[in-house]
Amino acid sequence: MSKIQAAEALKPFRVLDLSRVRAGPNCVRVLTDFGADVIRIEPPQGIDPNEAMFAANRHGGDFQNLNRNKRSLTLNLKKPGALEIFMKLVETADVVVENWRPDVKNKLGLDYESLAKVNPRIILASISGYGQTGPYATRPGFDQIMQGMGGLMSVTGFPEGSPVRAGLAVADMSAGLYAALGILVALLERERSGKGQWVHASLLHSQIAMMDFQVSRYLNDGDTPTRVGNDHPTSSPMGLFTASDGVFNIGASGQGNWYRLCELINHPEWLEDPDFETEKLRVTNRAKLTALLEVEFANNTVDYWVLALNNAGVPAGPVYDVPQVFEDQQVKHLNVVATLPNVYDKDMHYITQPMTLSRTPAVVKTAAPKWGEHTDEVLSEVGFNAEQIKAFYDAGVV
Repeated sequence: MSKIQAAEALKPFRVLDLSRVRAGPNCVRVLTDFGADVIRIEPPQGIDPNEAMFAANRHGGDFQNLNRNKRSLTLNLKKPGALEIFMKLVETADVVVENWRPDVKNKLGLDYESLAKVNPRIILASISGYGQTGPYATRPGFDQIMQGMGGLMSVTGFPEGSPVRAGLAVADMSAGLYAALGILVALLERERSGKGQWVHASLLHSQIAMMDFQVSRYLNDGDTPTRVGNDHPTSSPMGLFTASDGVFNIGASGQGNWYRLCELINHPEWLEDPDFETEKLRVTNRAKLTALLEVEFANNTVDYWVLALNNAGVPAGPVYDVPQVFEDQQVKHLNVVATLPNVYDKDMHYITQPMTLSRTPAVVKTAAPKWGEHTDEVLSEVGFNAEQIKAFYDAGVV
């Protein structure tokens, strides 16, 4: 089997993927979907005590979705001779991605300086919980911990309740995406300088960056964000409202949307109400405004209001559960889901890349690999012969 070529955009590049769990694989998934030759390097089965967390259920949807389009090579980096094999791979690679604690790569001899001696053009991307240096650098990091430390939980939930975690891995996913962006910037810069560099992203910094306007409000205006439930903290009316048969979201922020909303529901007099004259006043008097709107919205259905509001130029949408998401006609139109059989001949469904390139789009071409499926193939590509490869197996190196 020749190397997997999912797409064209990143076709010239080889990536060695040492990452586990979610942030790292999410980073690498961007690269492989756009055509990079990604070699997932993992310990042989039974070596890592934590493998059930990231590799055991290989035919499950989560593993498949994170690791499609990759090849798999097993390598026990703690065995004598394994480092030499890895460095042979580094000679042919453009990028190495890892998400160990910062001290691990130094102990294994896989720090940036060591890699760059073998290949000065190599880009090492390191994803960690807290950053590569500092008082917390060696702490283990997980998404929910960073949601708490990065402020997200403090603004999620209702005022009278406790802080609430977001229902998805915001810190993990954003750190992976920021790392992928850093890799692409480093590859572009290498075209000019001819040199690689060390790219690193942390879950903590990424989570804080994702807080965006919330933390900017505090840093620049002294305004400490709090939990406001389904209301927007600085805009009104924007949030969740109740129709006759369920709830829906509207986003009537700004004067233009406010005018259009009042016209649609036949209440032009609200435009003259001093309590609603500006966005800031509508936020201050949100309870009064919400009560008035709820009376109007109770007169018709979610479908009616979503259509009517959008036709009037006021953003609005239903609140779907996950199955409803994939029944929506726009979601289907966007080709959000790709389907292909996995290595166990079972159809699997994959979420496609959300960015579209007109000439060189991302492609989901192959399922996630079996454990070590491409070990012999990859080792042969970098010059090892059949006898040497057999010796690696016999020694437990691969």
